[in-house]
Amino acid sequence: MFEGSIVALITPFKEGEVDYEALGKLIDFHVDNGTDAVLVCGTTGESPTLTFEEHDKVVEFAVKHANGRIKIIAGTGANATHEAVHLTAHAKEVGADAALLVVPYYNKPTQEGLYRHFATVAEEVDIPIILYNIPSRTGVEIGVDTVYRLVSEYPNVVGSKESTPNMDRISELRRKLGENFSILSGDDSLTLPMMALGAKGVISVANNIVPREIKALTEFAREGNFLKARELHLQLYELFKVLFIETNPIPVKTACWMLGMCEKEFRLPMCEMKPENEEKLREVLKKYNLPVVN
Repeated sequence: MFEGSIVALITPFKEGEVDYEALGKLIDFHVDNGTDAVLVCGTTGESPTLTFEEHDKVVEFAVKHANGRIKIIAGTGANATHEAVHLTAHAKEVGADAALLVVPYYNKPTQEGLYRHFATVAEEVDIPIILYNIPSRTGVEIGVDTVYRLVSEYPNVVGSKESTPNMDRISELRRKLGENFSILSGDDSLTLPMMALGAKGVISVANNIVPREIKALTEFAREGNFLKARELHLQLYELFKVLFIETNPIPVKTACWMLGMCEKEFRLPMCEMKPENEEKLREVLKKYNLPVVN
């Protein structure tokens, strides 16, 4: 079961290359702060701009560096099924605990195409698979019936990351798939309402900088203490929103730089924030008493 507080980890760069020293420190930071699992090479980790070689190396490095101290989930999605199979097979080979597969983007497959895509990966690679539904980025949503079909036929399809404001969908997923299926929020500001409907936790952007708080929020919700969870949600809400003032992961990586955790370096087409938005971000971090150094 994948649940609780999972970080959608940034990928630090330095002088055009992956900064493995910083990456190791980030993983240690989440081990020390009680995060339940680390997702590497997700879209918050700028996976579309990583080469295949870099992608494989980041996953392998994360598994080795974690050394069993924390679960490692590898983002292995692609809009070509053979690429998704390759990335997922490598993740299993190097010892990742699970794979996160995004709905194929841009080519807008039918529901049958989506079923065949995920079924192919699930059949060829025996690793726990978490589906990733984010229609605002992919242009198509994986239907609840398609998810149900996959889960019914492939026991290694164990969960879904849901980046959607449609709470009816969350209700339908929980009703049809039962308690053993891990629904995970893909949006920090929707974690509380999703968990009230039966989601198990969050794959979080904000967790990059406030891991203890995100862990506490998910723990309160899992315990059924929604009054405390709501108090924490409302306290964190401004931070949740400012981290999406520009396209993710630009603000959160900038925040990590401000906190001295990485360089402020992106790969095109991602680029630096507008100066006025960067200043808004800095002021919000200060409001939360975070240790801004840049």
